[in-house]
Amino acid sequence: MRITVPTGEPTIDPDSVDLFDPTLYSTGDPHAVWRALRAQAPVHRQTLPDGRSFWNVTKYHDVNDVLRDHTRFTSSKGTLLSILGSQDPAGGKMMAASDPPVHSAMREPLMKVMSHRALKDRQPQIRRIVHRRLLAHLLDGGTWDIAAAAADFPMAFTGTLMGLPERDWPRLTKLTTMAVAPTDSEFQEGGGHATLVAAHHELFDYFSRFVRRHPGGDDLVGFLASMEAGGRRLRHDEIVYNCYSLLLGANVTTPHAIASTVLALIEHPGEYRRLLADPALVPGAVDEGLRWSSPANHFMRYAVRDLELGGARIARGDALVTWLGSANRDEDVFPEPYRFDVSRRPNRHVAFGFGPHYCIGAPLAKIALNLLFEEIVRVVEEFEVAGPVEHLESNFVAGIKHLPLAARFRAGGERLLRDALREGLVSA
Repeated sequence: MRITVPTGEPTIDPDSVDLFDPTLYSTGDPHAVWRALRAQAPVHRQTLPDGRSFWNVTKYHDVNDVLRDHTRFTSSKGTLLSILGSQDPAGGKMMAASDPPVHSAMREPLMKVMSHRALKDRQPQIRRIVHRRLLAHLLDGGTWDIAAAAADFPMAFTGTLMGLPERDWPRLTKLTTMAVAPTDSEFQEGGGHATLVAAHHELFDYFSRFVRRHPGGDDLVGFLASMEAGGRRLRHDEIVYNCYSLLLGANVTTPHAIASTVLALIEHPGEYRRLLADPALVPGAVDEGLRWSSPANHFMRYAVRDLELGGARIARGDALVTWLGSANRDEDVFPEPYRFDVSRRPNRHVAFGFGPHYCIGAPLAKIALNLLFEEIVRVVEEFEVAGPVEHLESNFVAGIKHLPLAARFRAGGERLLRDALREGLVSA
């Protein structure tokens, strides 16, 4: 998604806004639209040509209210615009499409294996993946497309965590992108709707077969197959839906946080120099990069009853779409929201959502992002854009699909990287 700094008074007609259109996020200016909506109509109804409608929720506290309170806003009918107006078949079966107590019964045991404490022993493995799958490209010289390289990065640790064969990783990575950007011509296999249907069918079929032949063990799929939720084992379809959700969440968010944060540091070179001078700022830079990029662009809920939100009267059954990128630029919460600041405090961004559905993969994503940017700061003196930046055509994932870069090593940085790659081969 293009990230701009809107100027002047917000004067967009709210009734002319189309936040459903995926091309807004690839070639348009969503931040200008969101800024106008926050100022003029923070909860505003949009009706599509086919008669379906939803409420756009753009202010930080309204977004949090919707995501926090399952007694007023349900996840069980669907959480993404791609299924607006139809019942989500995963409702009540997939953790992301369930409300408490079903959601809690699934989430609580999973947290035992997805918490920061449970994952910290994987840090050496993830650091090796950073070196081998991302930074090794710097040694080739010339131009490096960090966005294309980052697309394969999460699969290397999420696929391992789930026990998925490495030979399947490239296809699974493409399928998850097809599922969230079916109208992007680079990832289409047929038309937009056909691409979405084909991606879902192949992913669910893959996981159904994988779960059936899974021998059990200590990987994440084995854990799902053996864990109890609400006093019983998960059914086959519940395991399949949750495998799909966990993989999708990992593959379609972390890569875009990487590319967008690197681009932000290029556009704000003073902030990168601060990191070079003080690497202890890296965790703050990661959080600011997450706020800045907000790779998960929206989440949807349905009103459980008639209610009021942000001065708007919402009817029972109405869909509400929370725009996380807008909430993360709310002027009432973030001073100078269009300034990239690696030491921003506080930084209570909602890039991973909010409330009961706060992303269960957030600890893993933050570990990986922190390790990556620690290593970047250790070896890279400067990046510069070396070709056209191309943005993903999707209303769900705010992403960059191509970001060609040229890099200059810090003094001794090339040697440090070569040494790290040799050590990684020895310890792998």
